[in-house]
Amino acid sequence: MKICRVSLAVAIAVLGLSAAVHPAADPRPGVDWPSFRGIRGAGIAEGFPTATTWDVPAGTGVRWKVAVEGLGHSSPVIWGNRLCITTAISGQKDAGLKTGLYGNITSVEDDTPHTWKLLCYDKTNGKALLDKTILTGVPKVKRHTKSTHANSTIATDGTRLVVMLGSEGLYAFDMSGKQLWMQDFGVLDSGYFLAPRAQWAFASSPVIHDGVVVIQADVQKNSFLAAFDLATGKKLWRTPRQDVPTWSTPTIHQVGGQTQILVNGWKHTGAYDFKTGKEIWKLNGGGDIPVPVPIVGQGLVFITNAHGPAGAPVFAVRETATGDISLPAGQTTNAHVAWSVPRDGAYMVSPVLYQDLLYVCRNNGTFSVFNPKTGERVHQARLGTGTSAFTASIIAADGKLYFTTEEGDVHVLKAGTFEVLATNPIGGIGMATPAVSEGVLYFRTSKELIAIK
Repeated sequence: MKICRVSLAVAIAVLGLSAAVHPAADPRPGVDWPSFRGIRGAGIAEGFPTATTWDVPAGTGVRWKVAVEGLGHSSPVIWGNRLCITTAISGQKDAGLKTGLYGNITSVEDDTPHTWKLLCYDKTNGKALLDKTILTGVPKVKRHTKSTHANSTIATDGTRLVVMLGSEGLYAFDMSGKQLWMQDFGVLDSGYFLAPRAQWAFASSPVIHDGVVVIQADVQKNSFLAAFDLATGKKLWRTPRQDVPTWSTPTIHQVGGQTQILVNGWKHTGAYDFKTGKEIWKLNGGGDIPVPVPIVGQGLVFITNAHGPAGAPVFAVRETATGDISLPAGQTTNAHVAWSVPRDGAYMVSPVLYQDLLYVCRNNGTFSVFNPKTGERVHQARLGTGTSAFTASIIAADGKLYFTTEEGDVHVLKAGTFEVLATNPIGGIGMATPAVSEGVLYFRTSKELIAIK
C-alpha cells in the first residue's frame, strides 16, 4: 500500500511537470482573447451574441465595473475566466491625459516615481484575482499627452503572461503572478524622429506563438525585431531594423509551410521568417508614424498608416510576396502588391476584415469600406460630428462593428449595411481597444474596467 501511494505521488508529480512544460492549447475563438486585438490581431470574436445598446453612466447593460488605479492603454486580454491588464501609477495626483484632435508633440513632464502593476480579474464578475507590483521607479523616458507608461497589451498562452514595459523591460509571469524571467533592453526611446526630444513612450505589444515571444522595437536608435523562448526568456534571434519609431504590433501568419511575422513600418513594412528572423519581403513608403496592426485574409496582407507628407495608404500585399516590393512613385500595384490606395489610410486605428469587407477608420471618425479583393471603395461615411478623435481600434462580433471615441462613445455599426445601430457611452476616456469573450464586451477607460452584456 505504501509503494502504491509513492507511485501515485510520483505519477502526479510527473503529470504536473509535463503539464508545466508542454505548450498550452490553442486559444478558443470567441472565448479567449490572448493578445492585442485577440487571436492573430484580427479584432474579431464570433459565436456569441453581443450587445447593441447600453449606457454605463445610467447602469444599463452593465454586467460589472471596477475602478482601476493609474493610467494604461493596455487592452484586456482573456484566457478562460481570467482577464488581465497592466497599469502605471504616477506620483502625481493628476497624471494628465489629454484627448482630442490636436497635433501637440510635446511630452508630459512627470519625473515622479511610478508603480507598474499587473492586474487580473474574474471576467464573469470583476472579482480581483491578482494585484502584482512589477516594479517601482522613475520612468526612463517621457510620454505623450495621449500616451501612458503602460501602453503595451499583455500576451498570454494560458500558462504565462508576458508584459512589455518598453524601457522598463520585458517580463514573464505564471498565471498566479510569479515572475519567471525578465529581459532588460535599456532605453527604448519611442518619440518623434523629427524632434527626438519629444518622447512618447513605448506601445508595441508582444505576441506569443508556438512557445516563442516576439517583440517589435522600432525606436530612435538600434530598432529591432526579436524572438525569445517563452519558458526561459532566452533570446532566439534578434534582427536589426532600419526604421524610425513605430507603435505597431506584429502579426503571425502561416504561408504554406512557413510561419511569418508581419510588421508595419515606414521605411520597412514587411515579413520575417518566424524561426530565423530573416527578411522575406520589404515595402517602404506611406505614413511616417505607423501604428495599425497588419491583418490578413483572402491570401492578402493589409497594411495601413497615415502621418506626414508621404500619404495615407492602404496596401493589399499578396501573402506569397518576396524581396523588395516597394512601389515606384505613382504606381499602385505590382506583381506582389495586389492593390493600393494613396489617401484612405488610418493613422491610429487598426482596420478589420469582417464578412468579406475591409473597414479602415481615420482618427477623425471618417471610415472607408473596401472590397478586399479589388480595392474598390464601396462605402465611406463619418461617425459623429468630426470633432471626436478615435484611437482605440475597431473590433467586430455578432454581425456588428464597434468604433470607440476618445471621449468614450461607442458607435455600433451593422456589418455590410453600415447602418449606425446605436451610439453608447462608456462613461470615461476610451483610448484602449476593447476585448470580447463569450459575447461580453470589455472596455477599459482611464479609470475603470467595464463588462457589457
